[in-house]
Amino acid sequence: MLKLIFIFITVFSCFISFSQEKTSDKTSKELTVESIWKNYEFYPKSFSGFNSMKDGEHFTKINDSDKGFSITKHRFDNYAGEGVEIVSRENLLFQGQFITVDEYEFNADETKMLITTNSQSVYRRSYFADFFILDLKTKKLSILDSKRESKTLAEFSPDGTKVAYISENNIFVKDLVSGKYTQITSDGKRNEIINGTTDWVYEEEFSITKGFSWSPDSKQIAYLKFDERFVKEFQMAFYGTLYPFEYKFKYPKAGEDNSKVTAFIYQLKSKKSHLLDLGQYEYIPRMKWSSTSNQLILQTLNRHQNHLKYFLVDANGKKLSSKMFFEEKSDTYVEIDDNLLILKDGKSLLRTSESSGYNHIHLVNFDGSTRQITNGNFDVIEFLGINEESNTVFYAAAEKSAIYKGIYKINLDGTQKTAISKETGYNNADFSQGMKYFMKVSSDANTPNTFSVCDSNGKELSIIENNEKLKAKLSNSNFSKKEFLQVQGKDELLNAWMIKPANFDPAKKYPVYINIYGGPGSNTVTDDYDGNDYIYHQLLAQKGYIVFSVDPRGTMYQGAKFKKSTYLQLGKFETEDFIAVAKELGKLTYVDASRIGIQGWSYGGYMTSLAMTKGADVFKMGIAVAPVTNWRYYDNIYTERFMRTPQENATGYDDNSPINFVKNIKGKYFIIHGSADDNVHFQNTMEMILALTNANIQFDQFIYPDKNHGIYGGNTRNHLFNMMLDYTLKNL
Repeated sequence: MLKLIFIFITVFSCFISFSQEKTSDKTSKELTVESIWKNYEFYPKSFSGFNSMKDGEHFTKINDSDKGFSITKHRFDNYAGEGVEIVSRENLLFQGQFITVDEYEFNADETKMLITTNSQSVYRRSYFADFFILDLKTKKLSILDSKRESKTLAEFSPDGTKVAYISENNIFVKDLVSGKYTQITSDGKRNEIINGTTDWVYEEEFSITKGFSWSPDSKQIAYLKFDERFVKEFQMAFYGTLYPFEYKFKYPKAGEDNSKVTAFIYQLKSKKSHLLDLGQYEYIPRMKWSSTSNQLILQTLNRHQNHLKYFLVDANGKKLSSKMFFEEKSDTYVEIDDNLLILKDGKSLLRTSESSGYNHIHLVNFDGSTRQITNGNFDVIEFLGINEESNTVFYAAAEKSAIYKGIYKINLDGTQKTAISKETGYNNADFSQGMKYFMKVSSDANTPNTFSVCDSNGKELSIIENNEKLKAKLSNSNFSKKEFLQVQGKDELLNAWMIKPANFDPAKKYPVYINIYGGPGSNTVTDDYDGNDYIYHQLLAQKGYIVFSVDPRGTMYQGAKFKKSTYLQLGKFETEDFIAVAKELGKLTYVDASRIGIQGWSYGGYMTSLAMTKGADVFKMGIAVAPVTNWRYYDNIYTERFMRTPQENATGYDDNSPINFVKNIKGKYFIIHGSADDNVHFQNTMEMILALTNANIQFDQFIYPDKNHGIYGGNTRNHLFNMMLDYTLKNL
């Protein structure tokens, strides 16, 4: 569903006392919403990343500037070098027009390049595009398939001689040597049968769109088939024409039918697909081949998502054989992620699991035995890979605190753990092939990203982009520091941050603007630079507001017990925490307890709506953007993971739906939504409006026609944040 350290933690009477910020004598022009969301004056520079080459010593990158377009080859240990041009703009001329490069990948021997162009988004991760093949030796540019439209997910075979791709819900393969096409499936049809890619709910909640995978020998393709004929359709209207266009797509809501998903292996030589026997299951959330042999791992999951099974399919012989070799059960739910790597020994894999109480990396042997590699009262955030030559595992973890993300390495036997980045702040890593180098992106709450190239020991070899101009601009602005603290929630201390008003005076009383999310899977309290949202919060601080955020129970990186405490009762404990925190804030001598507001987006909009109903005496104003208002309206994979079905847990759904408590609202309530939100449907806001109307509760609303869950494009964000600022100034 949709995210230099300054920590201030001094417990006092179950809360925190704060030191006064020194008044800055720096001056800058007035900060406005337009400067943030229209002119993008504070937008940080970034680096689009690199394509690691096969040797692990070189990478390629796109250069697109006033000097022209090119793709150049560089050494990791000498980034400052000019590099060698391997693609120029002249190489991208096709039928009299230059194609743009959205993405690209190399084939196995790096003599050809697969180029993605004309990409058009469908949902959050899915897209349609055109694909071209560039021969790097002859510089010949050819289109992958000129006959079929709506293509997606093109990928070289491991031997580099073929490309598989999806068109109109069917799988195709082009042989680059002969130029011949093979159609692997033929029953694909929109809103009925999907081959090789995924349906809406898999894309959104399992974060996958690619539903096929080449075998290491390039002779077989494993793929998923989705039969969504019995999934109910959702419809949205798009405006701007005389008669609005009605868009329909399959969307399984909580308690409703899912697609029937099956797995196959297609053998190119026999031109036959073989159905895999995986027993009883509801979902196939992941599949992955070994990199060295024709061994395929598939995961299956039951409807409650608390029983995960691992199947091993041996596709080396003439007959396919499959067996279930590992399973994990939970009283609540088992997380699915991408941390699945088959080792070259062909006998084991690495995965992450919360079975110990915290998320850690485990070695799982194909005989079912396991061994935990990382240990401690902290969560591994991300498994980054393994160097099998040195048996070194790389990962990111919130070891020092849930607000930090550090990069670490550890031996496969669990010894010699070493931090290879700062353990504070927020650090991300993208490793080269062979794990010899990585691109590090580091920031903290008050400092924009720095991009650098590091070796596997964490030594910084070169800085690519450090956002010096933006850092100077921030230092010359009258901005307050974001301060980290802990605050007493309903039952325990919670992580939080605060931005005080510019030129803060502890003798004065200030209103408080609480910005929240609060749901599983996303924290707002991280020592990470928050881009334009950070600048908008500085604008609120300059307008005289204390800006505050807190992560309630149910959020991430404090162990499974903390995260899963909201099971079957999404919204209940989080709301209790938000109300308790607001009351604690109201006790501070410099807070005006009668002027506490709350704002959130998506799950945060849901939390805002619950806070305004169940915390009506505490919150003066609430702004709910794209909120869930009843979990019965949301998709089943996400909702049932935490709530089970409405048929099983009706009270859990109804007792935590703000629709059922609108009569309690006392403050100013503002609900905002995009009419074309394919994720949290506009239906949620319409049903909330109906409940408010029936209860004779006055409220404010605004609808953005044809905008999705992100509510962006053109002047939209500028308009939205100007509107929210005006509403805050008038009502808080």
